[in-house]
Amino acid sequence: MDILLGDVHSLKQKRSVVRPLIAEVLRRFPAVAVAETGHLDLHRRSEIGVAVVSATASNCDEVLRACERLVAFHPEIELLSARHRLFNEDED
Repeated sequence: MDILLGDVHSLKQKRSVVRPLIAEVLRRFPAVAVAETGHLDLHRRSEIGVAVVSATASNCDEVLRACERLVAFHPEIELLSARHRLFNEDED
């Protein structure tokens, strides 16, 4: 997910927004892996990656969309875009 942070003027302030957001995703969805994966040197942008493993693609998609809704719900950030990519056992 590519997000734009609101009234943030430093990397320290960015961390004070992004870390609790990541912690909330983990609290609500303990079976996912989530981390800040991009825009590390920009103070108003962040990229958050979420990974989930499941027996079905539909369950993966459902969990990823729920994580996306949780992030988008926060008024202090703007969700610019979200991409989903599914891998199966046949892909290298």
